[in-house]
Amino acid sequence: MEWSAPSLAGARTRLGGALFERVAGPGGGAARARIHDAPGERWFPPGSAIRTVHGDASMFVGGLRALLLQSLHPLAMAAVAAHSGYKGDPWGRLQRTSTFLAVTTFGTARDAEEAVERVRAVHERIRGRTDAGEAYHAADPHLLTWVHIAEVDSFLRAHRRYGAQPLTEDGYDTYVAEAARVATALGAVDPPRDQAELADRLAAYGPELHGTRQAREAARFLLLNPPLPLAARPPYAALAASAVSLLPARARLPLLLPYLPLVEETGVRLAGHAVVGTIRWAMAPPPR
Repeated sequence: MEWSAPSLAGARTRLGGALFERVAGPGGGAARARIHDAPGERWFPPGSAIRTVHGDASMFVGGLRALLLQSLHPLAMAAVAAHSGYKGDPWGRLQRTSTFLAVTTFGTARDAEEAVERVRAVHERIRGRTDAGEAYHAADPHLLTWVHIAEVDSFLRAHRRYGAQPLTEDGYDTYVAEAARVATALGAVDPPRDQAELADRLAAYGPELHGTRQAREAARFLLLNPPLPLAARPPYAALAASAVSLLPARARLPLLLPYLPLVEETGVRLAGHAVVGTIRWAMAPPPR
């Protein structure tokens, strides 16, 4: 069967629209127009490293890896399990997160500041105790720093492997430094400014990380039981396998995730490139 140009364009439009609605929500078109077109100073100029990373389809892989890695901190996982509604409203949580990233990366400085203040207000209200009785507070700077470095490390690694335009080492250092601006605004403590500092901070959190029951439940939900139609399961499985393949072995064992280096370096990597490339093709932004 041969695809004509109109039918291929129609398939691209339908796929891109479906993906965009999942990620941005039903009001995503209006939000995108405001984020990108509203006049005003931005935190990050066009061509900046953070725009290159956060604007790439590799974020689909990086986002999944970040959630898996973040779950290993018992306090962060307890807060997510009790307050985020990730099982009851996973798409809503995704849409809120993606909108925050878009606003702080591409939006006006004023909109970015307002988005940060809203998130800080939510964090201030989230308190509780883990199953082991340990108290947590989402506004805790130490906990915020863990969430930040897990995200930055995940987005960076996913972009390095699957990004359309991988950065130089200096470029990735710049990305870490630019992301630190957002983390500082949210209340993180002295976030890392380059890859070496990022690696050191990740290692420093090592003794605090454990595979709790809640973390393993979250991993099973994200990897095996996502709320998706059957047709979307195979490409999602490729994204999930790509995310797991980017996790270090020390992060997989507590979550009971496999380590298959030969398969990951061949089949998983190829499948990841195929799915990320298809997402990039389908979600190419309209000309401005």
